[in-house]
Amino acid sequence: MAPITEVEGRRLALSNLEKVLYPGSGFTKGEVLHYYATVADALLPHLRDRAVSFLRYPDGPDGQLFFTKNVPPGAPEWVTTAEVPRVEGPSRMVLVQDLPSLMWSANLVTEFHTHQWLVDAPEEADRIVFDLDPGAPASIVQCCEVALWLRERLAGDGIEAYGKTSGSKGLHLLAAVRGASSEQVSEYAKELAVEAEKAMPRLALHRMTRSLRPGKVFVDWSQNAARKTTAAPYTLRARAEPTVSAPVTWEEIEECRAPGDLDVHACDIAARVRGHGDLLAPLLDRKRAGKLP
Repeated sequence: MAPITEVEGRRLALSNLEKVLYPGSGFTKGEVLHYYATVADALLPHLRDRAVSFLRYPDGPDGQLFFTKNVPPGAPEWVTTAEVPRVEGPSRMVLVQDLPSLMWSANLVTEFHTHQWLVDAPEEADRIVFDLDPGAPASIVQCCEVALWLRERLAGDGIEAYGKTSGSKGLHLLAAVRGASSEQVSEYAKELAVEAEKAMPRLALHRMTRSLRPGKVFVDWSQNAARKTTAAPYTLRARAEPTVSAPVTWEEIEECRAPGDLDVHACDIAARVRGHGDLLAPLLDRKRAGKLP
């Protein structure tokens, strides 16, 4: 029988705590739950009021991976949900608003993915995101070069950008925006991706065409579409090691010289948050949101 734990007055059954989910390091499900409890203060503000898609990997990264967008069967009645627009019609999705909801969700063994809009205003995007994805032999080192160019380009339009690792092989660039739809943000992001390719033709690429990608960084602007989601800050990823989609400083991005320089694991996060605070906290301040030109 799964042990019952009380979290802020909510009773949770937490199962299979000794199960190894990350074979590369022996990291267990119990350690996954401990990680999320430890990072909750930094993570929850980036999930709150956003419909969450779960990329589940209950048997680890080598098992079946599947997206769960609708509210999973058996969700406790106290977990907040919301009806959100989808192409195929409205659907009900989970909102991770508090620590009990976070721990219940983490017990499902999942990556957390969110849209670039809030559930109370799905018609307005409040984020712009660039997913910088390297094609071998390019690596995160080249992603950092592209990120620095995009940072300056966005700053020219009065938009302040911040970086985080993807938790895989690439880098995410995010900024807070206001007053535009997801479609308008997507159009603007595509324009900047095209500009990046023109400015760095041997390095950046705005098209997904596989044959063009070796040795280049795909500047994926398409994740700004209203229907799409991106890995949330601080989420663990389904990899052999417990890597995190972790906020990083611009100094770290500027100084990245080798692919391992920006590897961030679950065990690194507590110290990073103590040292830096939440590097993405400015994204939560609406007064700092930029306006598209």
